[in-house]
Amino acid sequence: MAKDELFPRKIRRFELRLSEPELHQFLELEKSLGISRADIVRIRVLKNSTKMLVNAKDLMKQLDLIGAELGRSGNNINQLARHANVLHKRGMLGHEVTTEFNSLFTEYLKVQQELEKLFRQILRLMKG
Repeated sequence: MAKDELFPRKIRRFELRLSEPELHQFLELEKSLGISRADIVRIRVLKNSTKMLVNAKDLMKQLDLIGAELGRSGNNINQLARHANVLHKRGMLGHEVTTEFNSLFTEYLKVQQELEKLFRQILRLMKG
């Protein structure tokens, strides 16, 4: 397949009239997404008119915060498990504590699985 077939030359111009506030908003969008104005229009209007443009920088920042929080949760769970093991070896671990821990851990695993599903959906949307 020839290069021109994959990436046809852009020879037509399209003019868009905007108010000053709209222009500033558009320029901010271009800056935050890190893609050209022409690509914003092409993506939004021609390719994926039903999909939403995403500020990748903000999204990655939020995903990083969620990942850090998951890491802290994992560390806390490991600390609790170690402490429970010590108490168990000393015969000081009550049945109600084990039952409550298992219940909370099961709920944590459900939330983590739901987050994984949402992350996969986000990645699919970002790919387009």
